[in-house]
Amino acid sequence: MGDLSEESFWSWIVVPLAVLGASVWLTGIVRNWLQRRAILDHPGERTSHEGATPRGGGIALVPVVLFAWIMLALAGLAPGAAFGITALAAALALVSWYDDLGGVAFGWRLAAHLIAAALGAAYLLGPAPVFQGLLPPLADRVIAVLLWAWFINLYNFMDGIDGITCVETIAIGLGVVLITQITGDDTHVGVLALALTAGALGFLRWNWPRGSIFLGDVGSVPLGFLTGWLLLLLATQGHWAPALILALYYLADATVTLLRRIFRGERIWQAHRSHFYQRALAPDNGHAAVLKLIIGGDVALLLLALLAIRFPWPALIVAVLAVTSLLAQLSRRARRVTTLPPL
Repeated sequence: MGDLSEESFWSWIVVPLAVLGASVWLTGIVRNWLQRRAILDHPGERTSHEGATPRGGGIALVPVVLFAWIMLALAGLAPGAAFGITALAAALALVSWYDDLGGVAFGWRLAAHLIAAALGAAYLLGPAPVFQGLLPPLADRVIAVLLWAWFINLYNFMDGIDGITCVETIAIGLGVVLITQITGDDTHVGVLALALTAGALGFLRWNWPRGSIFLGDVGSVPLGFLTGWLLLLLATQGHWAPALILALYYLADATVTLLRRIFRGERIWQAHRSHFYQRALAPDNGHAAVLKLIIGGDVALLLLALLAIRFPWPALIVAVLAVTSLLAQLSRRARRVTTLPPL
C-alpha cells in the first residue's frame, strides 16, 4: 500500500473497528462493576424504566472514544485540535461522574458546560464564522458558545429512554462523515466522527431496549460536547444547514419542551417526563417502538442533510416539516389508549 492508502486503512477501518470492539467489551465489564458497587438508576420522575439499572456506562464509552481521538491526532490522521477537545471532554466527564454518584448543583453543572464550551471555541479550526458572517466576530463566537452549552445540556436532558442518545450520536456522526467526504473537506474531521459513531454503536449493544446499562451524565454530557463540536465545525466550513438538520430532532424536542415548561411556570431544573419521546411511552412503555420512530426521523434528517449540501434552504424547510411530523407522531402515540386483554 502507498502511504495514503495505508493511512486510510488505519483511520477508516482499523481504528473504528477497534473502538467498536473495545466499547462492547468494556461496557460489559463496567456494567458488572456498577452492579457490584450498587451504582444504579432507580425509577423516578425523569426516568422511564421499570427496575434498577446500572448508571454510569459512559465511563466505558467515553474513554474509548477519547483515546481513539488522541491516537488519531498523534498519528497525524486527525486535526491537532482534537487534543484540546478531548481534554475538555474528559474534564466534563469527571464532573458528570460526580453528578452521577451524588449530584452536583445545577448552577455548578451549567458553569462547567459554559466554561467547556467557551474554551472549546478556541478549537474550531480557525476564525471562520459559525453564523456565516451574519454577526460581528465577537458576537458570532459568544452566541456559538451559548448554543454549544445548550446543546450539551439538551443532550443530557434527552437521554431518558433506552438507546436514544446512542442512536442520535450515530446519526450525527454518520452525517458528519458523509458530508465531509462528499464535500472534500481536508480537515480530517470525518475520522473523528467515525470513531465516535463506532463507540456509540458498541454501547448500543447493551443499551438497546431493554437496556441493561445507562450512559448516565458521565456519558451523555461528553457526547453532547463532542457532537456539538463536530456540528460547529461543519458550520464554520459553510455547511450550516446540514449541521442544523442533523441535530434538528434533539433541538426541537428539547427546546419546545423547555419553552412549554417555562410557560407553565415549572422549575426547569427539576427532573420531569414531559419530553415528546417520554410522553410517547405512556400507552405501553414501549421503548423500542418509540426508538424506531426516532430512528426513522433521524434517517430522513440524514438524507436531507446530504441534500442540504447543494440546496440548503429547500432541505431545511423539508427537515422542519419532517421533525414536526415526528413530534406529531410521538404526541399521537402518547394519546393512544391501550386495551389490555382480560385475565
